[in-house]
Amino acid sequence: MSDTSRLHTLLQLVQDDPEDAFARYALALEYKKQGLVDRALDELEEVIRKHPDYTAAYFMAGQYLNEEGRRDEAAVRLREGIEAARRGNDSHAVTEMQDFLESLDA
Repeated sequence: MSDTSRLHTLLQLVQDDPEDAFARYALALEYKKQGLVDRALDELEEVIRKHPDYTAAYFMAGQYLNEEGRRDEAAVRLREGIEAARRGNDSHAVTEMQDFLESLDA
């Protein structure tokens, strides 16, 4: 599947069900893959807004923000993600995000 058709498919999935967190998350990943970082971050923000316990969105947003040189914003997102992961008893996600957060300070 080409990047264009994959993007089109994901956009259609989100249009069909704007509440589908996974489809919106996948759309964010596709935007990033195509170099559309601001759009990717917008989609991740929407996932977080609508699904505050979707921990992968926080982690990915933190990574993307850090890559863009927005370290302080990345740290905020990661801390929020750690809290979300704790609420969901997802110790693996807590550890991954804590480790990444600590790496920002190194």
